[in-house]
Amino acid sequence: MYQSDSEGWASSKDLRSHLGHLESELLFLSTLTGISIRNYSMKTEDLANTEKTEKSMKKVLQRHRLSGNCHMITFQLEFQILEIQDKENLSSVITDLNIIMEPTEYSELSEFVSRAEERRDLLMFFRSLHFFVEWCEYRKRTFEHFKEKYPEAVHLPEGAASSYMVVQSTRQPGFELVIVWRVQIDEEGKVLPKLDLLPKAPQQALQLDRNRVLETAPLSFRALLGALGIEAALESLIKSLCTADYGRFPADSQVSKMPQEAPRPYAELTCSPRSP
Repeated sequence: MYQSDSEGWASSKDLRSHLGHLESELLFLSTLTGISIRNYSMKTEDLANTEKTEKSMKKVLQRHRLSGNCHMITFQLEFQILEIQDKENLSSVITDLNIIMEPTEYSELSEFVSRAEERRDLLMFFRSLHFFVEWCEYRKRTFEHFKEKYPEAVHLPEGAASSYMVVQSTRQPGFELVIVWRVQIDEEGKVLPKLDLLPKAPQQALQLDRNRVLETAPLSFRALLGALGIEAALESLIKSLCTADYGRFPADSQVSKMPQEAPRPYAELTCSPRSP
């Protein structure tokens, strides 16, 4: 870590003590949030007051630069903070924010980053990024769990880190369920899981489906999510398709604790009635 302005320290011992304290705080922050700061620098500039009414005010412009990562996502930040101090008050405001993200497969982040830059909201950026990564990691563990538990029925064409999982019947070729699990960030920075169920079946089966079971399956899945939650709903879905494939199911087990921002019941989860 590097800070350009160190003239204010009384001795090198005081500076080392302060840096040691900062390193401890950063380590705690990294452990708590998964966000690690690798490089940091700051420069300050005293701004001259030209107006007579502002002679009693002191303005300082801070230019900050830092880089870091939140698990597998890396970022660079450049932002400016204007401090204004008069005889009674000290105020500060972020006047500029630039976020550079390394290329990722998460297209959802692009719009979110633009929104955070426009609002100059550092808190929203870090908070939302933390929960976004938590949800992506939880989705990956969930997909891996069901792939391991039902290896013949569950398929991950693009790997566990992708946004969808395919469940196929080994006894009834052509029958499959595609679960699309997106992680979205709303206008206020809240991170929400969005799950869609896309059923696929042979044309002959669709013609014989007089009770419209396949057509209404996505809406039934939505109700199941609201009642059971994600893991139990996926488990029930897999079992309903693969009852003929497994004489005895493996014992139920939970993947892991969900991210703290998980809404329950899942009123925000949506399912699309259309097949791909």
